[in-house]
Amino acid sequence: MPPVPTDATTSTLANSPAASLATSQGSRLAQRLQDLGPLLGLILLCIAGWVLNPDFATAANVLNVLTRTAFIGIIAVGMTFVIIAGGIDLSVGSMAALIAGAMILLMNAIGTAIESAYLVVTLGIVFALLLGALFGLAHGLLITKGRIEPFIVTLGTLGIFRAYLTYFANGGAITLDNAVSDVYSPVYYGSLLGLPIPIWVFLLTALIGGLVLNRTRYGRYVQAIGSNEQVARYAAVEVDRIKMLTYVVLGICVGIATVLYVPRLGSASPTTGLLWELEAIASVIVGGTALKGGEGRISGTVIGAILLSVISNILNLTSIISVYLNAAVQGIVIIIVAFLQRSRR
Repeated sequence: MPPVPTDATTSTLANSPAASLATSQGSRLAQRLQDLGPLLGLILLCIAGWVLNPDFATAANVLNVLTRTAFIGIIAVGMTFVIIAGGIDLSVGSMAALIAGAMILLMNAIGTAIESAYLVVTLGIVFALLLGALFGLAHGLLITKGRIEPFIVTLGTLGIFRAYLTYFANGGAITLDNAVSDVYSPVYYGSLLGLPIPIWVFLLTALIGGLVLNRTRYGRYVQAIGSNEQVARYAAVEVDRIKMLTYVVLGICVGIATVLYVPRLGSASPTTGLLWELEAIASVIVGGTALKGGEGRISGTVIGAILLSVISNILNLTSIISVYLNAAVQGIVIIIVAFLQRSRR
């Protein structure tokens, strides 16, 4: 009769090099599948969209989806840094609206004094980027120096930003002068090598964001703070400065997205940027960034942003459900992904 394995024998087998190797390989495979999840989901969605409506796969529709993704995608790149560092920003949509309104007011004001419309547009773009950075800096200071939770700070500024835009617009819309609008419109409607300008800017922003996050000391510090802020402090990381910079980066990204968005309609109203914060956060979370911080990838965020745009596009083309439920679908996606992430650090 063969010997019956004892508890000690079982423990020895479980701790053997072969068992450890098998466990390690299984963990790597599971992690790999998890990393590829957003991409596989996007591929399946695209196949479903093509089956439901052949017009989905046309070049015009694909470019339309990517162009509309650019605004949210650029903001989501900045949001990735904030969430990886353990923060959140609920105000990006309202921030974009106020930046758009202030930018238009400035260009209309200086357009009467400066003959060159190109110079007016250039000054407006610089102003938008500086204003975004300033708003991000204000968030960072309140969170790090004021010791206020990011959720509370950005929830407060969400209302402040949109209220001030409504005040400046007198409850209506702020419209860009036609002379400046004609010069500015190619920023959205122009193309380079067959691709619309917003797509190129989105790709460039994502590329720079990925390099900064993965190839620089700052990016490593952001991930370290999100993993364990106290340990990062013990390791002599300037936690407050790094966290503050994540909000400045996000503010600049909001400014870039706004610069691309304004020439689309040539105006700003109280509804501009509505629910952009929901879409940006959803893009980051769907892309695989841990909601608790410490882990994330810019490439995943890009895929997440495109995936959500594809969902909206499919709903618009097929009328499976009302287009008014797009935000509900995005909210459900956030909850499902957060549920699946509940055991992740």
